[in-house]
Amino acid sequence: MFTARHWIEALGLEAHVEGGYFRRTFQADHRPRTRTPDGERYTLTSIHYLLTHWSPVGHWHLNRSDILHFHHHGEPVTYHLLHPDGRHTTDVLGQDPQRGQSLTLAVPGGVWKASHLTAGDHALISEAVAPGFDYADMTLGRPDTLTTLFPDHAELVHRYCRPAPPQPGAPSPT
Repeated sequence: MFTARHWIEALGLEAHVEGGYFRRTFQADHRPRTRTPDGERYTLTSIHYLLTHWSPVGHWHLNRSDILHFHHHGEPVTYHLLHPDGRHTTDVLGQDPQRGQSLTLAVPGGVWKASHLTAGDHALISEAVAPGFDYADMTLGRPDTLTTLFPDHAELVHRYCRPAPPQPGAPSPT
């Protein structure tokens, strides 16, 4: 039986800053780099990405590049997208088109994204990013920033923002 732990070990996945686990699987080393306003990037990169029952949320983040998501194994993943015009849309990436799930999801650069596993042990997906992913092109969502940008979606913003790390010297919650 394929479990989250199986995929982490078999694919050599590591914890991701957004939540879940990942490993880069491709970067277009064989092509000239693409010029962007923020520097040169690979023309394409890809990763495996895994959400688990103990790390079920891909927290709010914004990428400058376009990203294609492909569902491979496990349970469906719900994606929340906050568009620059203030709209909120949802898509479900999964294996059952009869239930409105898609095998592939395209998220344009400049759209805020959060994802979550709603049930089950895991969901294994891949992402293809063009121009290629660079951490300098990603912004992690902060509740204050996102609620200012999307005041109509404050509850959703808070639900999927990454918790703030404890401040040094702050009392521990016991």
